[in-house]
Amino acid sequence: MSLLLGEPWSAWAIVTPMFAATAAFLLPRQAARVGLAAALVVPLMVAAVVLQVHTLGSQSHVVGGWEPPLGIALRTDGLSLMLLVATALVGLVVSLYALGYFAGGVHEPQKRRYFWPLWMFLWGACNALAVSGDLFNLYVTLEMVTLASVALTAMGGGIAALSAAMRYLLSGLVGSLAYLLGVALLYGAYGTVDLALLGQVVSDDGLGRAALALMVSGLLLKTALFPLHFWLPPAHSMAPAPVSALLSALVVKTSYLILLRLWFEVFPAVVTPAMGQLLGGLGAAAILWGSLMALRQERLKLLVAYSTVAQLGYLFLVFPLAQGEATATAWAGVVFFVLAHACGKAAMFLVAGTIYHTAGHDRIAYLAGAGGPLGVQVVVFALAAVTIIGLPPSGGFMAKWMLLNAAIVSGQWWYLVVMALGSLLAGAYVLRVLSWAFLDVQRTFYPTLAWTLRWPPLALALVALLLGLVAFMPVHLALIDAPTAGPVLLEVRP
Repeated sequence: MSLLLGEPWSAWAIVTPMFAATAAFLLPRQAARVGLAAALVVPLMVAAVVLQVHTLGSQSHVVGGWEPPLGIALRTDGLSLMLLVATALVGLVVSLYALGYFAGGVHEPQKRRYFWPLWMFLWGACNALAVSGDLFNLYVTLEMVTLASVALTAMGGGIAALSAAMRYLLSGLVGSLAYLLGVALLYGAYGTVDLALLGQVVSDDGLGRAALALMVSGLLLKTALFPLHFWLPPAHSMAPAPVSALLSALVVKTSYLILLRLWFEVFPAVVTPAMGQLLGGLGAAAILWGSLMALRQERLKLLVAYSTVAQLGYLFLVFPLAQGEATATAWAGVVFFVLAHACGKAAMFLVAGTIYHTAGHDRIAYLAGAGGPLGVQVVVFALAAVTIIGLPPSGGFMAKWMLLNAAIVSGQWWYLVVMALGSLLAGAYVLRVLSWAFLDVQRTFYPTLAWTLRWPPLALALVALLLGLVAFMPVHLALIDAPTAGPVLLEVRP
C-alpha cells in the first residue's frame, strides 16, 4: 500500500497516453490495439491518484527536482480529480466505441489511423492540464488540447467539417493570445507564474485588472460561453461521433478549469461581486438561448451541440453564487456538474453517432417510428438525457440541487428561475426527439449493431444516471484543498 500511495501516478497518467500516441503514430496498423491498451491502463492510474488524494490529501510533484518559481509543479487536488475522473470514464468508453465506429467504410481505415494518435495525445494533454500548477504550463497544455481537438474535428471530412475546424482553430488562437498576454503581464510584474505564489502577491490594481480581463476573455472564448459560442455547434456537430463526445464532454471543461483556478486562486483580491454577476448573467443567457436553439434544430447532433451551449451556462453560475455561506455548496455543485455532464453528454453524442452510422442521417423528423436497434438507441438517449434535464436520481439532479441551494441561501432567487426554465426546456427538446421516434407509423428496421456501438453509450448513460446515488464521495473529493470554506448544504434553507 505504501508503494501504491508513494508513486507519482498523476505523472504516469500523463506519460502513458503520450507514449501511446507516439506508438500509435509510428505503428498505424497497431494503432487501435495500442490505444485500447492505454485506455484500459490509464483509468487504473487515475484510480490510484484518487486513492492517494483521498488518503493523503492534495498531492504535489515537482518535475525534475526544480522547485517553483523556477520549476514546474504538478498539483492534484479535488478540482484536478474531477477532470481526471471524467476523462478516464469518458476516455475508456469512447475508446471502446471507436473500435466499432471506425470499423467499416471506405474512408474509415484512414480516419482510424489518425484518430488513435490524436486521441491519445489529447488524453495526455487533458491530464497534464488538470494537474498543472503554473500559468504557463496551463497555457502549453491548453494549446496541446486545442490543436489535437482541431485536427480531430477536421477528420469529419468534407468542406463543412474543414470550415468548422478552421473556425475552431482561429477562435482558439485568439483566445490563447489573450490568455498569454495576461500571463506575460503577471510574469513581468511579479516574476513568477506559479498559481500559489501569484495568489499571495497579486493585488487589486490596474495591472491585475487588465491581466484578469485578458485571461478571462480568452478563456470564455475557448469555453464557448454565450455569446462567444459561435464556433462550438458546427465543430461538435460535424466531427465524427467519438470526437464530438470528447469535445463536448471534456475539451470545453479544460479552459473552464483554468478559469476556476484564476478566479478563486490567483485573483481573489481583484474579482468583485459585479464581475461575478456579469459571468452569471452570461451563464443564464447561455442556458436559455442554448436550450431554445436546441429546441429548433432538425439534426440530432446539432440539437446535442446546442444543448452543450446551454449546459455550459450552469457552470458559470458558480461565480455569483459562491459567496458567504453558500460558497462551498456552489463550488461542490459545479465541480460535480463537470463529472455528471461529461458522462451524460458523451453518451448522447455517442447515441447520435450510432444513429447516423446506422441510418445514414441524423435528421430528427426522419426517425419517425424508429424500431429495432435504432429504437433501443433512442431509449439510451433518453436515459442519458435524464442527467442533462436534472431529474433524480441522476448526477445532474444532485449538481443542480446544490446550485439551487446556493441560489436560495445567497438570496439570488432569479438564478433559481433560470435553472428551472433550463430544465423545462431541456425536457422539451428531449421529448421532441422521443415524440418523433415513437410515432405509431410503419417502422424501419435496421440490422443489429455491433456491441461496441450498443453497450458503451448505455454504460455512460447509466453512470450519469446513478451518480446521484453516490454523490457523497465525489463531493467529498471535490472539496479537497478547495479554495472555499463552509458546509455543503443539501437541503433548502431560507
